[in-house]
Amino acid sequence: MANLNINLNDVGAQLASQFRNLSGRHPGLWPLAPRLLCSVGVMAAVVGLGYFFYWSGQFEQQDAGAARELKLREEYRLKTAQAVNLEALRAQKVQVDQYVDRLQKQLPSKAEMAALLTDINQAGSGRGLQFELFKPAQVVVRDYYAELPIDIRVSGSYHDIGAFAGDMANLPRIVTLNNMSLSTGKDGALTLEAVAKTFRYLDPEEVQAQRKTAADKKKKAAKKP
Repeated sequence: MANLNINLNDVGAQLASQFRNLSGRHPGLWPLAPRLLCSVGVMAAVVGLGYFFYWSGQFEQQDAGAARELKLREEYRLKTAQAVNLEALRAQKVQVDQYVDRLQKQLPSKAEMAALLTDINQAGSGRGLQFELFKPAQVVVRDYYAELPIDIRVSGSYHDIGAFAGDMANLPRIVTLNNMSLSTGKDGALTLEAVAKTFRYLDPEEVQAQRKTAADKKKKAAKKP
């Protein structure tokens, strides 16, 4: 144990002696230990500078590329699933188009509105109801359809008014009764006041006008500070 301590002390003394009197000497003439330590220091500095000024950017690009690869893999998986189910998706699209077409046929065109108003009037008259008010209001134009409210007031028996409401639901076109109120007259007859709403799809010219109006509103909103 004593010999080991002596040897370590000798090794330490020899290493320390190699670091003495280095000032003024060319590094190529330094002893081995200082040259090795200097080489390690230079290598560490080169590695550190290379990491912060060169490799770190490459690592970031690699991480971004890996993230993009995962995203592309997911997109590929989804598109592959869609390609496998392409025929089913096409059949589903045909069904949706047919459903939309059926709904659209329930909406009259602008030219058919007069006939629909006549149908509503005849539905009440056919039930023996007396129309005290039948007043179409201003058309309300929405994004893809127009809404026509009609203020109505009819009088008759309870069963006739109920049958009239059922007839409205069974019309080939969409008609809804809103804001309904019932009152009893002196003679015992019931009076129904309501707003009947019917809807129609917009003509191509009206669709273009709606799109232009929406675009103008966006421009005005964008100009405001």
